[in-house]
Amino acid sequence: MALDRLTALDASFLHVETTSAHMHVGWAALFEPPEDLPRPSFEQLRDHIASRLSRAPRYRQRLAPVPLGVARPVWVDDERFDVDRHLKRSSAGSLAELAGVVMSTPLARSRPLWEMWIADRLDDGRVGVVCKAHHCMVDGIAAVELAALLLDPTPDPAAAEPDGWRPAPAPGAGRLLVDAVIDRTVEQLQAAGSYARAAASPARAVEGLQRTGRALAHSLSPAQPVGALNDPISPYRSLSTLSRPLDELRHVKRAFGATINDVVLAVAAGGVRRFLERRGESAPRLKAMVPVNVRSRGAAGELGNRISFLFMELPCDEPDPRRRLRSLALTTAEAKAAREPEGATAVLDLAARTPSPVQRMMSRLVASPRTFNVVVSNIPGPQEPLYMRGCRLREAYPVVPLADRHALSIGFTSVDGGAFFGVYADRDSIPDADRLATDLGAALDELMALVPPERPRSRPREPALV
Repeated sequence: MALDRLTALDASFLHVETTSAHMHVGWAALFEPPEDLPRPSFEQLRDHIASRLSRAPRYRQRLAPVPLGVARPVWVDDERFDVDRHLKRSSAGSLAELAGVVMSTPLARSRPLWEMWIADRLDDGRVGVVCKAHHCMVDGIAAVELAALLLDPTPDPAAAEPDGWRPAPAPGAGRLLVDAVIDRTVEQLQAAGSYARAAASPARAVEGLQRTGRALAHSLSPAQPVGALNDPISPYRSLSTLSRPLDELRHVKRAFGATINDVVLAVAAGGVRRFLERRGESAPRLKAMVPVNVRSRGAAGELGNRISFLFMELPCDEPDPRRRLRSLALTTAEAKAAREPEGATAVLDLAARTPSPVQRMMSRLVASPRTFNVVVSNIPGPQEPLYMRGCRLREAYPVVPLADRHALSIGFTSVDGGAFFGVYADRDSIPDADRLATDLGAALDELMALVPPERPRSRPREPALV
């Protein structure tokens, strides 16, 4: 059986990790204990989550590096897997405190690359949960889908699933080297097949090259580093949050003929503009990296990274919120029409066929502040009520990692009718990130003020009875 090797994109998140830039994605969530049932203890919550790990085998696997670094690492079962190393209790009094501590610490690469921390009694009586997993293992969509696997659509959890998991023996150095040579040969054959298909269909090849060229042009067009956003960062993190009804964003979306993603980008641009101005800094046009989900419907449950990227300008210099939104809606529509995400995927595929040192160099180039200033990520979530052992999920905030010299990311998700912004920041560079969360709310208010209140939809008149 062939070994499960990291893709080039997965491995890129290992390449760009530093002592101050931890490449874990995650989420922070608040749960409301049941009123008519006993409050679950930490031990009960831990056992409940542990009983679901059979649904995601990757969470009991570790990375095995290939000798001499001649190929990307592979996933192997962790013979010493211990759930207590990954599911931990916290005495934090608030979700912000819990997230700040958990996200400021890197994951140990010697064991499965995830942790989940549970604060079973916050100061407000709710339960706080923070989960982190290395970006080489999951992207934002996969992290949300994993969370959904741990939860139930009703307060009564499903019966525990039988789990006869036994770790498979780890491959030796010889097997790792042989498989690396085989995989490299297969990649070269696949590349040759791509060239042959291109020669057989020149028109399609030209179209593909054009998409790839546009993606490269946007990816490598220089960004201007901006003050605290792109100064050297520390290892310490903070998570500030904003929650609003999802219907507010839908209201703006309908009024302007935009998408939810357009509204999220406009809120981010307006919020960052306000934030920089309050700090006495000018608000320039920023270059944003916007992850795009490229999973097929049949691959919805897969781990690993199934994303591409759009690089686009955030018009933070535009004072008119209407113009900001329309500019972003036009830009994203043009990028989709030009199939730029597919072009970016083609660039990633080309990079995967280059030697390992070249892949590492390209990863660091793309993660540079000369390539983008900030990440804005929209991660759709489930829209039905969800429960963790009777505790209802009330709020969930995404954590989008910070590459070196990137002090800010803005994540957005929607869950059960709520819209949740996670402002993830370097604590030293942006100690007042909680104000930015407030600024995002003010930017959404600006957009809401531009559209008239929606009238109730009239019910169709029933035919008169004769």
